[in-house]
Amino acid sequence: MTDTRPAGGATPARPTDPAAPTGLLCDWLAGFTLDDAPESARERARMLTLDGIACAIVGAQLPWSRTAVDIVRRFEGAGTHTIVGWGAGTNAPAAALLNGTFIQGFELDDYHPLGPLHSASIVLPALWAAVESSTAPVTGRRFLEAAMVGYEVGPRVGMALHGAQMLSRGWHSGSVFGTHAAAAAVGKLLGLDAARFEDALGLAGTQSAGLMAAQYEAMCKRMHHGFSARNGLYAAVLAEGGYTGIKRVFEREYGGFLSTFGEGHDPDASQITDGLGTRWEVERIVIKPYAAMGGIHSPLDALFDIGRQRPLRASEIARIECDVSHAVYHHGWWTPQRPLTPIGAQMNIGYALAVAVLDGAAMVAQFAPNRIDADDVWALLPRIEVRHDPAFDTGGMMRRGRTRVAVTFHDGERLEVERNASRAIESPQTSAEIASKYRTLTDALIDAPRQQAIESLVRGLDAVGDMRELLARLAPPARAAFD
Repeated sequence: MTDTRPAGGATPARPTDPAAPTGLLCDWLAGFTLDDAPESARERARMLTLDGIACAIVGAQLPWSRTAVDIVRRFEGAGTHTIVGWGAGTNAPAAALLNGTFIQGFELDDYHPLGPLHSASIVLPALWAAVESSTAPVTGRRFLEAAMVGYEVGPRVGMALHGAQMLSRGWHSGSVFGTHAAAAAVGKLLGLDAARFEDALGLAGTQSAGLMAAQYEAMCKRMHHGFSARNGLYAAVLAEGGYTGIKRVFEREYGGFLSTFGEGHDPDASQITDGLGTRWEVERIVIKPYAAMGGIHSPLDALFDIGRQRPLRASEIARIECDVSHAVYHHGWWTPQRPLTPIGAQMNIGYALAVAVLDGAAMVAQFAPNRIDADDVWALLPRIEVRHDPAFDTGGMMRRGRTRVAVTFHDGERLEVERNASRAIESPQTSAEIASKYRTLTDALIDAPRQQAIESLVRGLDAVGDMRELLARLAPPARAAFD
């Protein structure tokens, strides 16, 4: 894998239609430099990278991650590309797949509220694989530049398909949008010109997929974003080598990305370039405070708001009512039944509210198998009602996170809180808070010197001379969050 930027003043090739959304995006990707972004966006990208690494370390030794590593390495074989937290390697595509699976492995990773996808689980694994495939050292500055375009592209493609509307239709939105994010990031690292970016995006779009029924009991929901990381990596590498992809992939009327995934739902291609280079989507990506899917965060915040008015004791609660939008309802509610898997628990509004009442938290311990199967949770669950309120579907993408939670106590008191969005959206976590989350998640899983070295390298990413230095810190075995 080599850097394909034109040498000796050669004129880079242009996209098929420079004035259309695909062409405009490709020209921007080819021309973007890190200096084009404000420091606030660059800092958010650094901290998003640190959060993704924390999630990878937590996810590396989870039971389903171990199953994935065993199967993938048996099939793909050993190699030189890092498998985070394993002290072992495999080939580049398999490493991207597994590391993406780890970051998305326990619903702790970031999400974009309007173009819902988990950016770090797509962008970072694809870039790590590209770094270790490069014939020359990749600096931290080049890595950050590439990561930023990935963080920008994924949400924009998602918003062109009206974001959470894809969840309502049964698609796992992030794995549909994610191939483009990975392809853009790796393409930037490889120095693709605008024409080859067009091929990379076309190759990415034809590999997009992901069914949301995976949320109920399947391990594969954990792997969906890993598939996108791998597929986007392949898209960029194929384009670099001269393998052509779909031209004008976002505008094609027959078999194009938006026309097909958005059939009958009026996709908006203008969203792909709206505010490009002036509005930074990386700054709207949310860092999760809970180990649950993003749509559950606003109900949890509302529940904890009630808890600040009156202590929440399960024995005193007669009923909990939760009203949400269509997208959140269909993504996050079904009547849970035993046995409930961790993935099912992390996607289920009722379970999350029940365990939050009992434990006052909704993090790793609350979604471990032993906690999920505890009788106190299942005694409280029948008292929780989740409903779809059509009024919460109005107002466009910005209003779909609304929720109303009411708790009725046995003594007759009823407390109700309505929120427009989760606290993490309304007041994004600071860099210090994100670093604190990183340390909290990794404290028991890696030793302190390694933990500190990783944080120092990521927070000073611009000065890193060779990204393999960071990958060397991510490679050694991590301890298991639980068995």
